Amino acid sequence: MPVLHWIRRNLIVIAGLLTLAYMILPNIVVMVFSFNKPNGRFNYEWQRFSLDAWKDPCGVADLCGSLSLSLQIAFWATLGATVLGTMVAFALVRYRFRARGAISSLIFLPMAMPEVVMAASLLTLFLNMGAQLGFWTVLIAHIMFCLSFVVTAVKARVMSMDPKLEEAARDLYAGPVQTFVRVTLPIAAPGIAAGAMLAFALSFDDFIITNFNAGSTVTFPMFVWGSAQRGTPVQINVIGTAMFIIAVMVVLVGQVIASRRKNNAQS
Repeated sequence: MPVLHWIRRNLIVIAGLLTLAYMILPNIVVMVFSFNKPNGRFNYEWQRFSLDAWKDPCGVADLCGSLSLSLQIAFWATLGATVLGTMVAFALVRYRFRARGAISSLIFLPMAMPEVVMAASLLTLFLNMGAQLGFWTVLIAHIMFCLSFVVTAVKARVMSMDPKLEEAARDLYAGPVQTFVRVTLPIAAPGIAAGAMLAFALSFDDFIITNFNAGSTVTFPMFVWGSAQRGTPVQINVIGTAMFIIAVMVVLVGQVIASRRKNNAQS
């Protein structure tokens, strides 16, 4: 039959589109319910269309405060994990030293370890050190578990780099700093950017590790969890929709820039 033949011929495309739809469906639901005006406290059933939540996204007490705190932690955690992760990735790829294999394996432990185990371990460490739980303990914990993801992304990029390009730069009398800034860093930049974006998303979204080590500090995921016990404000959907749109725009801008650079290089 023509229909079955068409399905077999486009099976991979169909499977990809269905997978993409499955992944995006929760975001679509969040986006739709950001325009809802529920009769009660719970925003689980569609009642009527309204822009009230979009006009006043900070209308719920402490919502924007927790969002601001999450953005601050995510920014500093991304910065710290990206700097440390990039240096670790270059060290593991470019240098030979004792216990290099063991260190490379240990770096990936946070990725394989259940979050609740890491959260409990970090809590035990902070309590034994006498540290006061709050912003700094959350930040240290986020840098620690984001580090592995940055190392993975940057290491893959550094391993694919051609060392002859750096040798050519040195042959043209470029110093170590100039070679790194003009040659090495631009080539490694896509891997560094990918690791940074992944670290930001993981830090902003984390709940389990944050909940164990936050003390009285309330981040946006913790605020959402607490609000769900009493009712889900529509403003939470507004913030979620805004973050989703910003993430999509960043990806699209990155794709456009990469496409233009590729076309310029070919021309």
